Amino acid sequence: MGGDGVTASANAAGSAYRRREPERTLLHATVREHWKTFLAEAEQRGEAGLPRFVVGEFERYLRCGILANGFARVRCTACGAELLVAFSCKGRGFCPSCTSRRMHDTAAHLVEGVIPQVPVRQWVFSLPRWARFLLARDPQLITCTLDIALRGIFAWQRRRARRAGAVGPRAGAVTFVQRFGGALNLNVHFHCVIPDGVFVREGGGVRFVELAPPSDDEVMEVLRRVVARLERLLRPKLASTEADARPLDALGAAQAEAMNSLGTPPSVEGRVRKRAAYLEGFSLHAAVHLHANDREGLANLCGYGARPPFSQERLSQLPDGRLAYRLKRPLATVARRSCSSLASCCAASPRWFRRRARTSCATTASSPRHPAGAARWFHRPSPQSNTVTKPLCCPRASPRPRRPRKIPAAPPGPSCCCGSFARTCSPAPAGAAAWCSPT
Repeated sequence: MGGDGVTASANAAGSAYRRREPERTLLHATVREHWKTFLAEAEQRGEAGLPRFVVGEFERYLRCGILANGFARVRCTACGAELLVAFSCKGRGFCPSCTSRRMHDTAAHLVEGVIPQVPVRQWVFSLPRWARFLLARDPQLITCTLDIALRGIFAWQRRRARRAGAVGPRAGAVTFVQRFGGALNLNVHFHCVIPDGVFVREGGGVRFVELAPPSDDEVMEVLRRVVARLERLLRPKLASTEADARPLDALGAAQAEAMNSLGTPPSVEGRVRKRAAYLEGFSLHAAVHLHANDREGLANLCGYGARPPFSQERLSQLPDGRLAYRLKRPLATVARRSCSSLASCCAASPRWFRRRARTSCATTASSPRHPAGAARWFHRPSPQSNTVTKPLCCPRASPRPRRPRKIPAAPPGPSCCCGSFARTCSPAPAGAAAWCSPT
């Protein structure tokens, strides 16, 4: 039985599953046709090769969702209907399917198990172009920059809480590190989902104290303090980078091309926004606020922070072969060469061990100032009050031992390979279902 017959029988049985067929999409065709050309052009320019994590991201994407590269066989024991589910790459860079699945999973996890039912506010921190390139080249600078920005916001929250009479206030945040902009350009910035208040100890639990929204002057004051610290951190890095006479490697050239893909950015002078501040190319926005009961809006906000860089519905091909990406405001459409689009994919690919969503708190269990017995300050309040009764993000004293993986026995008779059966598929033509012989 071929793959089409399996799908037809599943649809006849009333199943809603439909294989996504990534090989028919424009993005997959572009990567498949121009990936070798992109590497050859980088070699002709004398640039060093791409890092292994970038090359692996592209190679795994080309195999993602293709039945010939491995699949799982799913069979209903009641009606006997069968499905073939192709293996996915589980990439963190630009794969539309895997990054969209990760977006929904991350948003559901944060809403259901991490962020308490309290009012939250989104703080968006952006940097000038020279700082974006430094952060894209050095992941450790992303961590240091985020730490400085959150310390500035947390310090403002604690000062306001102490004026309101709170004793020992603590703050927390969930931050999404985005490496891209709306035009597939390199734009490292931060989306911070922060409770609009602080947590204080009261009795045997933790109580949430809501704060008034910040004014425009307070947002500017927070930004001014953050920029002063970042200038001392990043300016020496910029000077050493400019003094380095060595040519950029292939990844650095791709990041520079992706950062300058839009030309001159639109000016922000004269733009009036509430709870927003601009200073020396840095910007801080704090206008988005969600009520404590707006969990659906919180899920959408977290999903926006964890969204993938590409939207295949906005990608099209022009008659001359270039790719057109439809933008939001203020531009309409950006037309680019295929290899330039691959450069954007390289710039959007993070290192595999770097998390997109990061939880932060004022003190941690390893801090000498941390109260005994306290872990993190993200808790779920009880329905009757704002008093916290159960912690959700407490670190474990010792790592949980992994359970041995149970491999089910193969059913009698011929069967196709499956990841749960610990077998591998033999290569087959794209139109075939890639069955394997019994072992």
